[in-house]
Amino acid sequence: MLPPPETQRKATQSGHIPPGLGRQEVAIMSSRQWQGKADPFGAVAVSLVSGLSDQQKISKPPFSQFKEVYLPPVLHPLNKTLVTGDQWKDVDSIQERRRSFLYEFCKKYNSMKKLRTHLVHIVSRIYVEDRHKVLYCEVPKVGCSNWKRVLMVLNGLATSVRNISHDDVHYGKHLRKLDSYDLKGIYTRLNTYTKAIFVRDPLERLVSAFRDKFEHPNSYYHPVFGKAIIKKYRHNANKEALETGSGVKFKEFIQYLLDSHRPVGMDIHWEQVSKLCYPCLINYDFIGKFETLEEDANYFLQLVGAPAELKFPRFKDRHSSDERTSAEVVRQYLKELSKEERQLTYDFYYLDYLMFNYTSPTV
Repeated sequence: MLPPPETQRKATQSGHIPPGLGRQEVAIMSSRQWQGKADPFGAVAVSLVSGLSDQQKISKPPFSQFKEVYLPPVLHPLNKTLVTGDQWKDVDSIQERRRSFLYEFCKKYNSMKKLRTHLVHIVSRIYVEDRHKVLYCEVPKVGCSNWKRVLMVLNGLATSVRNISHDDVHYGKHLRKLDSYDLKGIYTRLNTYTKAIFVRDPLERLVSAFRDKFEHPNSYYHPVFGKAIIKKYRHNANKEALETGSGVKFKEFIQYLLDSHRPVGMDIHWEQVSKLCYPCLINYDFIGKFETLEEDANYFLQLVGAPAELKFPRFKDRHSSDERTSAEVVRQYLKELSKEERQLTYDFYYLDYLMFNYTSPTV
C-alpha cells in the first residue's frame, strides 16, 4: 500500500510527493530505517501519519512471522508503600501524569490491539536487579552509566557508586540483561518487577552522543563510524581523515543518520527510544526524564526500597570539563544544517517526541 523504499527516498530528495502522501509522511518513512530488520513500530508510525485503514494495517505481511505481544489492558498503580516523607508529593504527581500520558498515547495509536515481534529482542536492552526487583531499560546519554552503578550497588556488587570505574560499568558484565533468562524468567520479571525507563529530549540526546563519540578521541567510533562517514559524505577528504576517521562534522553525521543506504549501521547511542525500549509493548511503571534526573532517580530508589544512604550520583561520567549538552548547545549545532535537514532529523525522532510529550523544536 506504500511506495517502495527507493521511491520514498527519491521522492524525499527530489521534493516530489507520491499521490496520497504528505511531505511529512514521506519524510518519516524515508528516515525510519531498521537495517533490514522488521520494525514493530512501523505500523504505529504509519498510523500516525498516513491514515491507513485498520484492515490495511492488519494485512501487512511483515507481522506474520512474529510472536504476539499484547499491550497490558490496564495501567497498574505504582506500589508506594516504601515511600516515606512528604517531599515526594510533587515528583509523584508528575510521574503519574507521565505514566498516564504514555499509556493513553499507546492505547490511542496502537489500533491493531496487538503488535507482534520477538519477545527476546524487545527486552534485550533491559538490565535486571533481582534483590529489589528492578528492570531498567538502558537509554544511552540519559545517565545510563550512573544508573548501572546504582544497580551494581543495589545488587551487592559494590559498596559505593564512586568506587566503580567507567570500564567496569560498561565492560565488566556484572549485570544480567533480561534476554539472558528463559521465557518463564522473562515473563515473571516483566509481570512482577518495577520497570523503569529514563528519557531525554531526542535532539539533545543526539547532539550529546555526537559530541561524546566524535569530538573526543575514540578507538571504536572513529575507525568504525568516522571512516565510513567521511568516505561517503566528505568531498575531497584528505588521507589522514580517511585513515583515522577523526574530525567528523555534525552535518556529515546527520547525512549518515538520514541516509536510507547508510555505509554503517545504527548505534544504540542515537537509536530511537521506541526501538531500544519499546514503550508501547512493555508497560513501564516509571518514566524518568533527564531534565529532572536526580529527583526522579531518588524517588524511584525510594519506591523500590533502596538503602537510605544510596543516592543517584551527581558526577558526570566522562569529559567532565565539557559544557553539558543543553537546549542552547543544540541550537548551535542545528545551525550547521539546512532547514530540510533539521526537519528530517526531527521527523526521525518523531515518535519519541510524541510518546514522552516533548515540545517540538523550532526547526
